[in-house]
Amino acid sequence: MTATTQTSSNPAAPYGLAGICDCHTHVFPPAEQFPFSPKRHYTPDLASVEALRALHQSIGVERVVIVHPSPYGADNACLIWALQTIGASARGVAVIDEATSAQALSELHAAGVRGTRLNLETVGQNDPTVAQQQMLRTARQIAPLGWHIQMYTNLGVIEGMHDTIMQSATPVVIDHFGRLKADGELAQPGFEALLSLVRAGKAYVKLSAAYRVSEAPDYADVTPFAEALISANPDQMLWGTDWPHPFPPKGHVRIPEVVEKFHHEDNEAALRRVVQWAKTRDIAKKILVDNPARIYDF
Repeated sequence: MTATTQTSSNPAAPYGLAGICDCHTHVFPPAEQFPFSPKRHYTPDLASVEALRALHQSIGVERVVIVHPSPYGADNACLIWALQTIGASARGVAVIDEATSAQALSELHAAGVRGTRLNLETVGQNDPTVAQQQMLRTARQIAPLGWHIQMYTNLGVIEGMHDTIMQSATPVVIDHFGRLKADGELAQPGFEALLSLVRAGKAYVKLSAAYRVSEAPDYADVTPFAEALISANPDQMLWGTDWPHPFPPKGHVRIPEVVEKFHHEDNEAALRRVVQWAKTRDIAKKILVDNPARIYDF
């Protein structure tokens, strides 16, 4: 189904906060406008800028980060178009490769891009050594621009890359709770490594897409992990919806030739949840407003 929004019963932002930022979204215009990569792992349904705007208006979000999704490969034309369409309230995270020129990077920066993504999880890359090589190569490419590196990967890779990230001069953002297992223990392998990076101020973590790490009602088992991450360093926390939720059902085999329906998610509940995890207005403001403004240069 095409991405839709839900009507909010309380459109006011939590605590009356201004400048709330949704730090993880995607946009999928018609394929005729921006063709997908022939090497893609899935084919998404439509998710328009207009629907994204309507969602944010309904839940009190004023700023947005568009993350370039994997079906486009390293062609960032759709991302640039989305940023230009939305305007000053939007920033972007691009996907680049070895062939991306300095001029192309400069054009992305001018369009509002402030980071680049290594999407390791989607392609099944679980070797920390390979991930480290990709991170270091990318860090050299983006160093003149002052961007960050956003990584979608799991706790095992994060643990294996701990020392590299700790020594990095390039800021690192970890997607979706680091793909921890919410039905596991706080002491599960890799989580302490993530907490260590957070405490040291060497990694931001997106408290986003709880459905990617939990199957519990209202994702209740995520709460101890979210609270542990926030307690470790609230200045390193970010929040995002992951709209329009390109996440296949459990056991689903992705077939690029078939349009994949989006996962249904209550985005208002996701915002309410992070406010509850924050516990105080000051910490909620850090997660929803101040930290995004710093890392995404609003």
